[in-house]
Amino acid sequence: MIRLTVNGTVWTIDPPPDMPLLWVVRETLGLTGTKCGCGMALCGACTVHVEGQPTRSCVTPVGSVADKAIVTIEGLAGTGSVVSAGGLHVVQQAWIAEEVPQCGYCQSGQLMAAAALLAANPSPTDADIDAALSGHICRCGTYQRIRAAVHRAAALARGVAR
Repeated sequence: MIRLTVNGTVWTIDPPPDMPLLWVVRETLGLTGTKCGCGMALCGACTVHVEGQPTRSCVTPVGSVADKAIVTIEGLAGTGSVVSAGGLHVVQQAWIAEEVPQCGYCQSGQLMAAAALLAANPSPTDADIDAALSGHICRCGTYQRIRAAVHRAAALARGVAR
């Protein structure tokens, strides 16, 4: 048996310990916001937070994250003080304001990486954003809007209206 804490809820499940966390999150727990893109940790669509760190869930064995705090896109808004009055995390609010998504497939991973960046660096530069989101592939090419959204989210988190 493996004990997981996902989005604040404790689960006791019995998957093979080498099963990818992605499949446990999606298939066992029914949290389908985290996507499978490549299955090889190359695209970033499967990014979740494990103990606050962005983690590619498609290559993370569930046994390696037992008893650790895991946050998926569904739980992002509940992760702290950077939540707007409307109940969205500031990165979610900024993504909407900047009209980032097109197809949306990569967006949960992009949002999770951006939230981790802002938790570590509340005033990122363009270079910081590019480094933190490198390896997150957006086939629609919305990288400029993603960068603008991260800057907007940083300003919102700092209380600077934008």
